[in-house]
Amino acid sequence: MTNVELVTAEDVRLMQGLAQRLAATHPDLVNSDASYGELAWIWGKGHAGDGASWRRRLWLSGGDLVAWSWAVLPRRVTRSDGSVKDITGAYLAYQVHPDHAGLVDEVIDWYDATAAGLERTVLPSAADEFGLARWAAHGYETDPSALGDTGSWTQLNERDLTDVAQPVLPDGFRFRTADEAGPQAAVQAHLDAWPLSTYTAEGYQGVRQTTAYRGDLHILVEVPDGTMASSTIMWLDEVNKTVEFEPVGTHPDYRRLGLARAMLLHGMRLARAAGATHATVACLGAPGHPQARGLYYSVGFQMLSRDAPLIKPESTV
Repeated sequence: MTNVELVTAEDVRLMQGLAQRLAATHPDLVNSDASYGELAWIWGKGHAGDGASWRRRLWLSGGDLVAWSWAVLPRRVTRSDGSVKDITGAYLAYQVHPDHAGLVDEVIDWYDATAAGLERTVLPSAADEFGLARWAAHGYETDPSALGDTGSWTQLNERDLTDVAQPVLPDGFRFRTADEAGPQAAVQAHLDAWPLSTYTAEGYQGVRQTTAYRGDLHILVEVPDGTMASSTIMWLDEVNKTVEFEPVGTHPDYRRLGLARAMLLHGMRLARAAGATHATVACLGAPGHPQARGLYYSVGFQMLSRDAPLIKPESTV
């Protein structure tokens, strides 16, 4: 059975269910934009501002979601600094269960029809050999702008939580939760770390409405003057006993003080207390983006998988 609509919170819950099933059996096939936490974060922060540009299709078998596609069409976005950017191409997030791998051709056909005449990009897993062959057969090629030393491809990193070091903060700094700090502080911490973000208070309300969000697992680092210098949201998948950090950021004025490292260690210890045995976090993987990757490696993460950015020019049918 298939249907086509805008993306709803219930759709995201179904997508997260597929992510959970894949994470349990084929973790390297979970697309970078289709993980349990990433789905909640993307929908929550963007549904109010970008939702009108979203289209989706679901494929179900025996009542279970076995494939989905989520197209993001051209739109105008307003950043937190007041600047405006026009997005002219289309982007697809999708996931297909390997037991129904043949559906990828339907996903591609739907995307090509939905975004006809536009430049189209997509991020399948580099481990999905069958899927990559099908995208290539439909005219999709490696995106050259995403490669090279400063490319935009991402990698997923993982570690277990059996041995997590004690976090250490500078004198006068302390950990807070979003429940304690409040919505305004949580939003501002994100905007301070990403000054070109489109995040808003309304977006944060959307994040809080997702089933996976927990304010006690949304961690911030407060400096002595009250500024929230670092923040991260942890998305706890209780089925797989894993936690995903997304996003992770630090105010530029407070970088290189060990805040993010301490926050990650503190978060992993909280996650372990909440029942998690495993953690994941994504980052840019190209050589020219060593900061986040080095941070995650320094606290015990190792690369699990990566995506393979593809593109189809707008002139291609």
